[in-house]
Amino acid sequence: MTDRAERIQAEGKELSQVERLSFEEALHRLEEVLDRLESSDIPLEEALALFEEGQALAGYCQRKLDEAEKRIEILTAGENGEVLTKRWSPGKGDDQT
Repeated sequence: MTDRAERIQAEGKELSQVERLSFEEALHRLEEVLDRLESSDIPLEEALALFEEGQALAGYCQRKLDEAEKRIEILTAGENGEVLTKRWSPGKGDDQT
């Protein structure tokens, strides 16, 4: 197996491990990875592995946040007092009409 194929296979395993984490677990692990990367006494290979893990964790956390954002709904009162739901759109403030 070539180095590239081995790396792709390893990334696939790492991603599947990340996908098993809750958002909070992934965020905590990302913080640990960043703390370790900020120390100046780690070997290059470990730094590269941590960087790749951090990339996978950051991507996973972003996807989870994007999914949560899409699920947020705003409850509003209609003209006749009925409750209406609208999807929240960031940046539009509270007056969603």
